[in-house]
Formats: sequence, structure tokens, C-alpha cells
Amino acid sequence: MQTAIPCTIYRGGTSKGLYFRGEDLPADIETRDKVLLAAMGSPDARQIDGMGGAHPLTSKVAIVTPSARADADVDYLFLQVFPDKALVDPNQNCGNILAGIGPFAIEQGWVEAGRETTAVRIHMVNTSSLATARILTPGGEIEFAGDARIDGVPGTAAPIPIEFLDVAGSSCGALLPTGNARDVVEGVELTAIDNGMPVVMMRASDFGKTGYESPAELEADVDLKAKVEKVRLAVGPLMNLGDVAKKTVPKMCLTAKAQGGGAISTRMFIPHRVHEAVGVLGAVSAATACVVPGSVAAEIAGITDPSGELNLDVEHPTGFFTVTLEVARENGAPKVVRSALLRTARKLMKGEVYVPRRVWAGK
Repeated sequence: MQTAIPCTIYRGGTSKGLYFRGEDLPADIETRDKVLLAAMGSPDARQIDGMGGAHPLTSKVAIVTPSARADADVDYLFLQVFPDKALVDPNQNCGNILAGIGPFAIEQGWVEAGRETTAVRIHMVNTSSLATARILTPGGEIEFAGDARIDGVPGTAAPIPIEFLDVAGSSCGALLPTGNARDVVEGVELTAIDNGMPVVMMRASDFGKTGYESPAELEADVDLKAKVEKVRLAVGPLMNLGDVAKKTVPKMCLTAKAQGGGAISTRMFIPHRVHEAVGVLGAVSAATACVVPGSVAAEIAGITDPSGELNLDVEHPTGFFTVTLEVARENGAPKVVRSALLRTARKLMKGEVYVPRRVWAGK
């Protein structure tokens, strides 16, 4: 008495998730979300009765359909499934899971594979923004093996360059949603920014931290987590996100001077666990903050006159993430006109995931 649903599991960047064709899931959102909770095994901290990996980074879903837009090949809806809550959140993009969308679209026959590389134009439904991923397809076949390495993932794989052209303010309505490069919220000086992901940049020292602690150390500090969450709940409405108590945005980033030659060091709350690395679009927003004059991040990074093409290394607990920004001048102020980065992905499994039939029936 179970319902079988076609599904592919990909590692996308430093995340892992279930990829579905839109046509294979219930059209009704409430029923769909119950199906996804059952597929992942939520709510349960271990997700023992489902496919989730007991962590937000391994409890993610991509729903993909052919796009009706002239400027996109596929529509990609990202859903964050909470491991320990009966909650499915559609309020953010995921740039790591995005890395698997190109191979998935090619495999479904929605995009014809080229003889060497294939560009897949992706409409990110959550924020109505666009990205282009370039997939290696020698001889018309998807290539997953290669020499590209990204911190947070063992080994190497085929490179997947991804370019974003219009993600500034995609969730909050403006790159600086409060209208300021720097604000004080709950007594904490911070920069609220959205270049694809709503992020709040704060000095780690203002929380009594160095900014170089491990995720486990930060997660074990109950008082720290309570203070970060207090700031998050207060800044959410200021970022045009409304009440964020049940949302996974904004991400809260403790920052410090880079230790390994990068632009800045980060510890990213996502928002209640600390990322073992850093999210793709979280890294883009963090890097962008480094080129905004007057921001907390720019002060720490020491970047005073950004222009042209910049490669900024955003350091995180397991290495660094390189973000390429093309910065132009508009009325004397810097403006980010293009963001690009490198990810990898690998198909792990293709088959069917089973959920109780009563869940699919909406009972």
C-alpha cells in the first residue's frame, strides 16, 4: 500500500537532494509537501524512515519542469525540507542543488546535449531569476568525472560553471533591502544584503567569537544561537521578508578577517545549524558585501575601490569558495553586473521513492 514516485538523487555542490519532474508530484501544494515530508522521513531528527540525511544540507528537493519562458530551458523550484519539523520551505534558492539541474534536464531530454558542452538556461522559480549552467557533454553524453575540486566535497569531478545575471534583490527587492550599507539591530552592527540569497553579515567579535570556530563549537553555544536568532527575527521584516520565524532566510553570517589569503572568513548559520562550508548563493552575497562601501564586510575585507572583474575567495570551515564578480560604476558607486562560480555534481541514484499511499491521497 505505497505509492512509487520516479526520483533521481544528485549530489549538487556541497548538498544532496531528491530531484523530481513536476508532473510526477501532486499538483496540490499541501498534498505535495506531505508527500515530500514522507519521502524524506520528516519530522524526525534522524529521518530514519525516509531518504533524508539528518541534516539540512541533505534534506533538499528540486522540482524541475520544462519552462514556458523564452529565456529559459527549465523551471527549477527548490524546497528545503526540515529534518525535525513538518515544514517544507519555498522561500529561498539553493545554488548547490542548482548544480544538478543541468544534468537532470539533459537526461530528461528537455535540453539536447551538445558534442562538447551544453548550456542549460535555468529559471529559478523561488526568486524568478535566471542562471546558466554549462555541462560537459563529450560525444553527447553527460560527463561527471573530472579534475575540478570544491572544498567540502571529497575527490574531484567535472566542472560546472554557473553564471548569474539578475539575482540582486531577488528575494528582498533590493541588493541592500534596508537601504543602508550598515544598520544596528538589537545592538549589533550589521549589513543586510541580497545578491541571490538574503544574508546578514556581522562581526564574529561582536558575539564574543573569533570567527574561526568549528560549526560544532558554534552549535554547542546555546547563548550564541539565541542571540543570533534574536537578531534574525528582528532584521527579517527590515529586509522585506516579513516574519521569518518559520523561514530559512535570512542566513546569518559571522565574519572575521581571512586567514588563508581570501577576502573574508565566514561562519554561516542556515539559519539554526552552521554550514560545514558555505552555500553557493550565500557565498555570492557574502562576496558582494565585500565590495559595498561602508558595509561590515568591506571593512573587514579591506576592499576600498572595487571595479572590473574580481575573484574573491570566501573562506569557510572546510576551505574556501571562489566567487567571480564583475563590478561596474553607476553614479560613482560600484554595481555588481555579473556573478559566476564553479560547482560540481554527481548522479547517485535513479529509481523510485516510496511513500504511504494514504499520504499521496491527502488523507
